[in-house]
Amino acid sequence: MGRIGRLTSIQVGQPRDLGTRGATDPLDGPWRSAFFKSPVSGAVWLGTTNLAGDAQADRRVHGGPDQAVLVYSADHYPTWREELRMDELSHGAFGENFTVSGQTEETVCIGDVYTVGEARVQVSKPRGPCWKIARRWRMKDLPARVAAHGWTGWYLRVLREGFVEAGMPVTLLERPDSALTVARA
Repeated sequence: MGRIGRLTSIQVGQPRDLGTRGATDPLDGPWRSAFFKSPVSGAVWLGTTNLAGDAQADRRVHGGPDQAVLVYSADHYPTWREELRMDELSHGAFGENFTVSGQTEETVCIGDVYTVGEARVQVSKPRGPCWKIARRWRMKDLPARVAAHGWTGWYLRVLREGFVEAGMPVTLLERPDSALTVARA
């Protein structure tokens, strides 16, 4: 079917304890998260449940085979930088592992199968904006704003493990249902 997008950057993170016990502001209280992602360069192994160097703090609701990779569109960042007045907002700011250009929730469909490097992945479901994005950026209304824009991101399951690297094309192999976009789902 052909190239659809490009893997602009890859981010990984490990769970860590954040916040302060006894804080008066709920946004400052204790919490545990792997939401803070750092960019990686070079080839990274993509396994069936996550990228090498990445983990999830709450495996009951994050990670696993159907949520091995969280993807977010690089195309949304210019608007977010302006709307949030945050020029420094960098890829990974929404907790994503893959930041892709040329794809959005309006153009990606549930069930799409792509190759990225050696890996073959399938879009499994839309992401629901998590409360941790509000904590990360200290904006209580940010999850609602993300949902209102419809810029939630999407999850991938890994059909074939392999090495991936920023800059690689994201090539569509199969689209079982062109009507079921991530935005629609």
